[in-house]
Amino acid sequence: MTLATADIGALLQLVPVQRAGAALLLAAVGLPIVGVVIVGLDIMPVRFAMMHVALLGIAVGLLTGLDPMLCALLACALAGASVAPLARTPDGLSGAMGLLMSLAIAAALLVLAVSGANAAGAFALLWGSILSVTAADLWLLGALAVLVPALFWWRRRDIALLLYDRELALCSGVQAARLTLILLVLVAVAVAGAIKLTGALLVDALTLLPALAARRLGSSLKSISAWAVAIGVAVNTTGFLVALWLDLPPGPVLVLTAGAVALGVHLVPERRTRPWRATASASHASLHH
Repeated sequence: MTLATADIGALLQLVPVQRAGAALLLAAVGLPIVGVVIVGLDIMPVRFAMMHVALLGIAVGLLTGLDPMLCALLACALAGASVAPLARTPDGLSGAMGLLMSLAIAAALLVLAVSGANAAGAFALLWGSILSVTAADLWLLGALAVLVPALFWWRRRDIALLLYDRELALCSGVQAARLTLILLVLVAVAVAGAIKLTGALLVDALTLLPALAARRLGSSLKSISAWAVAIGVAVNTTGFLVALWLDLPPGPVLVLTAGAVALGVHLVPERRTRPWRATASASHASLHH
């Protein structure tokens, strides 16, 4: 059943709906760029690992009486930092994420069992609750919307080299270990910050899918990041309005909208230049002149 235009207008006057819309717009600025990092570092398992770590944080919050979402955020940030020393190679990072995922879910189930907390309620938080977005959530997403693009602009040469080839980055003087640590913490915090919007199970709609589509359209790290943000804004705005119009859960609608865009972009011929090759190669060449 669809809603009339007047009904949608009335919904948009509600504070929870306005907060949800603002959260999606802020998320569209920072999270798709985080997706570029996930794709560039080839760390697809990070989403699943952080989902389990977030569940552990939620379980600890339920046990201690603290804010479950704050605990999930802190747990993801610490987890992202802890696996950075293992990220010497893409294979090593993927293995670390697999280990982290197994340990986190086991610990989460143990904490839930010991505390006697309602496991169904804990798992429900992973499916998202976009209308429960708070002012604190908006501050977090706003901080990511500022920090992530700023970091990419400030360290664009180093990030381009790292995402293109870690060994080349090391040879070029990039402090790869520290930069990887910062990027992994950003990825972890971004995944945790998106839990209320789509749920950890559907976080790809805000991070990975816009980045995958942007890779087909951009030829450098700068252009890929710009395309990712543009696609994120379009997808989040369209998906949210469609969800309101059709009276459907926003999370699945956002995923389907982003997926449709990603599939549509694949009809565009892929550029022969490997993403961020031009930026990385130019930066490397400049070191020898």
